[in-house]
Amino acid sequence: MPDEHELRNREFWDADADDYQAVHGDQLARGKVWGAWAVPEAQLGVLGDVAGLDVLELGCGGAQWSVALAHDDARVVALDQSRGQLGHAGRNVGDAGAEVRLVCASGAAVPLRDASFDMVFCDHGAMSFCEPSHSVPEIARVLRPGGRLVFNKETVLHALCYDAERERHGTHLQVPYFGNRVHGSDEGTVDFHVPYGEWIRLFRANGLMVEDLVEIQPPTSASTTYNDFVQIDWARRWPAEEIWVVRKT
Repeated sequence: MPDEHELRNREFWDADADDYQAVHGDQLARGKVWGAWAVPEAQLGVLGDVAGLDVLELGCGGAQWSVALAHDDARVVALDQSRGQLGHAGRNVGDAGAEVRLVCASGAAVPLRDASFDMVFCDHGAMSFCEPSHSVPEIARVLRPGGRLVFNKETVLHALCYDAERERHGTHLQVPYFGNRVHGSDEGTVDFHVPYGEWIRLFRANGLMVEDLVEIQPPTSASTTYNDFVQIDWARRWPAEEIWVVRKT
């Protein structure tokens, strides 16, 4: 049975999928761009050459990333637990004429064979919305030896500096670092902000080794459709997003 937070997240994304794609679809359709600020993969270079690789997108939304990687000759599976989002993914894949297999499932219970992927990645996907102690073992299971996990998420710092009363990010910590790994509201999603030490111990326990942690600084010319990230001055002084690069040993 899915955890309660997964059911809540699925309900949210099913209800919000149409509005989400209407607001953010054009930004997401730019191709291989990372995060709220749409920083190009060509600038960050965290994925590398994907041609000929078996790739799993974990929490694909409208599958814009998967379509772009399929056009780079990757063999792509795009997974999401929201049927609403997968409806958009199916249309995007069809319109692009891309070969992307769509799977409706949770990132914490992946219905795919062991050691079947060279890369698992997500951009604010399942690694934000799934309990990491469940998703990381699943990722380690489906990765081949030497395969990589690459994922982007909101930084803990960005979450801790949100001033709920002012509805903006400030220069002071608003809540403790410890004891605040799960964030959520009645109207929104349940997100996980795991302390850095917990991430590293979890990776190591599952045979994964950290190769890089890229803290994204948006360019001064960046713009975004995501209200939680509109404060570009804040994001240029402190990291709001980070990309982990982890390899299965």
